[in-house]
Amino acid sequence: MSKDHNFFKPVSSVVQPRFAGVPTFMRLPILEQAEWSEADIGLIGVPWDGGTTNRAGARHGPRQMRDMSTLMRNIHPTTRINPYECAKCAEFGDTPVNPLDLMDTLERVGKFYEDVHAAGVVPLTAGGDHLITLPIMRAIAKDRPVGMVHIDAHSDTNDRYFGDSIYTHGTPFRRAIEEGLLDPKRTVQIGIRGGLYTKTDNNWAKEQGIRVIEIEEYFDLGVDKVIDEVAAVIGDGPTYISFDVDGLDPVYAPGTGTPEIGGLNPYEAQKILRSLRGRNLVGGDVVEVAPPFDSEGMTALVGVTMMWEILCLLAEPFEET
Repeated sequence: MSKDHNFFKPVSSVVQPRFAGVPTFMRLPILEQAEWSEADIGLIGVPWDGGTTNRAGARHGPRQMRDMSTLMRNIHPTTRINPYECAKCAEFGDTPVNPLDLMDTLERVGKFYEDVHAAGVVPLTAGGDHLITLPIMRAIAKDRPVGMVHIDAHSDTNDRYFGDSIYTHGTPFRRAIEEGLLDPKRTVQIGIRGGLYTKTDNNWAKEQGIRVIEIEEYFDLGVDKVIDEVAAVIGDGPTYISFDVDGLDPVYAPGTGTPEIGGLNPYEAQKILRSLRGRNLVGGDVVEVAPPFDSEGMTALVGVTMMWEILCLLAEPFEET
């Protein structure tokens, strides 16, 4: 069971219309920091894209994802889980960021998640570019490395850009492995594709022991065998979920900074996420939603739907404890 019986509830759309009220993730109440320990799961925005190397815009992702989250309902369509009856879920607002200083932002975001972790709360995050996962891992994996299920078009294990820039949205998992936060042998990357800068771009990840499922192998295996691979890689250890919306084909998620054609469809992604039910999950994020490239908001809808799928996974174990 959750920390106590007084669960937080989303505002019902049959009581207040979806277009009304202050937007929060899933229409949940906002908790101040002094109240964080009352929650089991904290939904958090990181409105920052200072690690982006080309098309910026993911800093606006959390706000639009909050708006689109009004379309989420309470009951999962296949598992029939109601996450708000399993766990105390609440909105924690946005982390502090410095749009003019990358290193300062990493410090600010890291401190925020250290406080979340110290409160005993599982974080679920909307980005922001993919570099935000590094300070999150610094907070939640400082005591032991975590495994990861990573859906993305890109491995994000490059070393550096533009000379000596080692912190970009293309480098977070190389840094996380180097810092002992991410266990590469319990990490699986799904959907990797697109052109490379060099022939050896993805070699480092494979040399560390990451199970890299490039898109050609993904389609050759089929989603069910990929799910079997995921289970074999992550095992029963603590595991983080990181979902970059560019893992999906851009026909479904055009609003992202580095789109790559030939990706997953949303149902395949949902099926992979649903297969993680019962695993030892310690948090998750959905990143790289860039509203300036999708004025209709469909990318944000896809992104926050994946976030809701992850929320159901994170919440269910609290019902059993």
